[in-house]
Order: sequence, then C-alpha cells, then structure tokens
Amino acid sequence: MYNPILDIDSYKASHFKQYPPGTENVSSYIESRGGKYSHTIFFGLQRFLKKYLAKPITQKEIDQAEVFLKAHGVPFNKEGWEYILEKHNGYLPLKIEAVAEGTLVPASNPIVQVTNTDPNCYWLTSYIETALLRAVWYPTTVATLSFKNKQNIYEYLRKTSDLPEEELLTQLSFKLHDFGARGASSTETSQIGGLAHLVNFQGTDSVLSILEGQEYYQAGMTGYSIPAAEHSTITSWGKEQEYQAYEYIMENYLYNGGVVSMVLDSYDLDKALDHFIARPDIVEKIKTSGGTLVVRPDSGDPATIVLDVATRLVKTFGCQVNSKGYKVLPPYIRIIQGDGVNTNSILKICKVLEENGFSIENLAFGMGAELQQKVNRDTCRFAMKASAVKINGEWHDAFKQPATDISKTSKRGRLKLVEVDGKIQTVREDDQQYDAYKDLLEVVYLDGKILRETNFDAIREKAHSYLHYPVDYFADK
Repeated sequence: MYNPILDIDSYKASHFKQYPPGTENVSSYIESRGGKYSHTIFFGLQRFLKKYLAKPITQKEIDQAEVFLKAHGVPFNKEGWEYILEKHNGYLPLKIEAVAEGTLVPASNPIVQVTNTDPNCYWLTSYIETALLRAVWYPTTVATLSFKNKQNIYEYLRKTSDLPEEELLTQLSFKLHDFGARGASSTETSQIGGLAHLVNFQGTDSVLSILEGQEYYQAGMTGYSIPAAEHSTITSWGKEQEYQAYEYIMENYLYNGGVVSMVLDSYDLDKALDHFIARPDIVEKIKTSGGTLVVRPDSGDPATIVLDVATRLVKTFGCQVNSKGYKVLPPYIRIIQGDGVNTNSILKICKVLEENGFSIENLAFGMGAELQQKVNRDTCRFAMKASAVKINGEWHDAFKQPATDISKTSKRGRLKLVEVDGKIQTVREDDQQYDAYKDLLEVVYLDGKILRETNFDAIREKAHSYLHYPVDYFADK
C-alpha cells in the first residue's frame, strides 16, 4: 500500500525540529542546473498531483508511519500530521506553482515553486521534496531527450525530403518509436517515461504509457503501432523454414493491404535480403500488396547496416530521386532500425544516409533503454532547494553557496519567472520593476485542490511549437 507520509528520504522525518524557532513558511523551487541540455521540456507534474497529492492522508497512514519510522530509527512528527488530518481534512496545505507543461525552459530557471500555506506546517515544503522532485525530473528529462532527437531527425528529414511541410511533419511524428517498455526499471517508470516520449512522437510499443495519458491528461489514442515479427516467431519455425515464416507472416498482415515489420537477422540478414526479399515472386507480391513491408535489421553496426540495407532494397525495388537529389524507396518498402539506437547513433545514421544520397523518408528508428532508462537526475542536474524562509512574519533569503562547487549556488528569495524580450528569466517576486510582467509560474495546486489542468494535445502543441528553435539550444555538453 502506498503511503505518502513514507515516500521520503529517511532524514526528512527529522527536519521538523531543525528549522529556526518562529519559522512560518518555507519556499522552495525545482530547476535544471544545466547538465546535458541547455533547455528542458517541462512535463509530468499533473500526473503526480492527480495520482498522489489530490488525495487526503488518513489516520491509518499516520499510524503506519509512526510505527515504521520509530522502528527505522528516526523521529516522527505525529502531532504535525494529525494536525493536517484534523485542520485540513488530510489535504496537504501547500501551494505549488509551475510553468505550463510542454514549455521549453532554459536551464537555471525554476519550473516549479512550492510553499506551505499553513504556518504550523512550515516543515511540509521540504518534506515532499523526494516525491515531488522525482515526479518532475524523470519525465522532464525523457521529454527533453525525445525532443532533442525530434529536432535532429527533423533537420535531416527536411534536408533530404521534398515533401510538403504538413506531410513531412506527419512522417516526423512516427520517426522515433518507443521500444523501451521491457528495458524500464519498473512498470511505473515505463508508464511515465513512455508518456513523456509521446509528448513529441506518436509511435510507441509502450502500451501502458498511452493509458497513463488517458487517465491523467484527458488524452485520446496518443500512440500507435503496427504488427511486427520478433525472433521467436521466426526461429520457432526452425532455420530450414525461415523463409516460410516470412511468407506466412506477410500473408497474414501485408498482402491484404496492411503494414508489418519483419526482423530479418535471426540467421543471416544478407541471405534474407538476397534470397527471399529479392525473389521475383516476393517482390511482385510486396509491390502489389497495397501495404508496406518494414524491414528491420537488428544487429551489427547501426549506420553500416542501415546503409547496406537501403542500398540492397534500392537494387531490388528501385527508387525515385526527389527534387533535392536524394533516393526515396517506393512507399511499399521501408526500414526501421531498432538496435543500438541513441542520440549519437541517430545522428550518425542520418549523416551516413544523407552523404550516400538517401532520404531519411526511408527510415524510422526504435529506441529502447536509451530512451526510458539511461537517464538520471544528474542528466539535467535537477535539484529542489529552499530559497526563502518566513520567520516571525518576515521573509528571509535562504541559499547555499558551497566554496568547493560554486556551480551549486542556489537562488535567493521568492521567485518569479518572466519573459523579457522573448527570453525567459528568473527574477525576485519582490522586484517591482517586473510587477507588470506575467509570472509564468502559475498556481496549479492549492491545499489539496488542483486549480489548473491541461490536456495532452495542448502539451504536445506547445512542445511542438519549439521545433524550429536552433538545434544548439539542446547541444550536448
């Protein structure tokens, strides 16, 4: 059973007796301090608020926490939690402000700001750091990684394709497919990370992430997939009947006008391409199927393999040369690369294809653990820090400035996020010269109630609006 009182780092339980006497309010913020990307796409807070903070705590949870934390060796603020139960009906007396989800925010700017609204609960702001920070850093990092790849693929697609922009953008939305469900560390990781990817793309095999969007973001069918072979469905036929396996799968999914992805490297990719795909009768069936066969090589150096497969398919099926001079396979044959795919290999593959005269129209990518799993809090150096404390009716700055690492210096005062001359920047809330500027940190949660909700389509639209921002806004560091 999930208990929000216990969703903490252990030492949080001891902090209620560590603040200065007379403390009434603590104001903290969450930001990316830089790291791999210069900007982040903010995402994921609404899910956390609706799933966890919109529910009141109970006496049963308080009792469980008391028994557990005392046995664990740390003190428990039972009086404080029972005060919340009695005074606030179990709802947390907090105000959480945040930028709109899908917003592109430069590093070193707050994306969330939180403070307690009841002076008796000054300890609560920091208490929820563990859960709140985790709820923000992970989906924001995955959404940012996904968007970085979207920008990169878009640049090469635009360079090598002569499709009208609307059609090009439709293709782009399916160019990076989420293969990450099995590589995620937990079910919830896959739900959250997969949904963060869907902010930017529509291709996914992470089914639970779609359901998560429907549950918490009023989303419809946000992700799509196609029938696909895996090694077990090929190798179960035996090596001697490999080609019969391909034919059988194509009969079931391709020849009636469908789309199917076929993995061809169970034994020998070259032979599968030369002795099955290139057979005149198979070529004719593919051409007249009314569908699309997506060839999936699944081993070897990604850039080398993709170029080799593209070259072989052109030899077998021919191609058109578009107005920009790049080869485009017929619409009934395509490639998906799902092995060894990450940001660097995507760029390498796109570069190799472009240098050899192939359009990126021919190819889609599938990314697994690199998308959902190979990120951590330090990828974008996320942190939640206190910036102001109200003691005996007066606000005071709170900040850290470690001499051993000046880059960890934190912000001071109650903060405001404003846009000045088209650029987002952080200012002090009490700086009167910015009184006329809209605060991008809007209240989304107040004392147990969610005051601002957004739907998934709006988040997608906002994130997509940044597609044309210079690629170096997301330069790896």
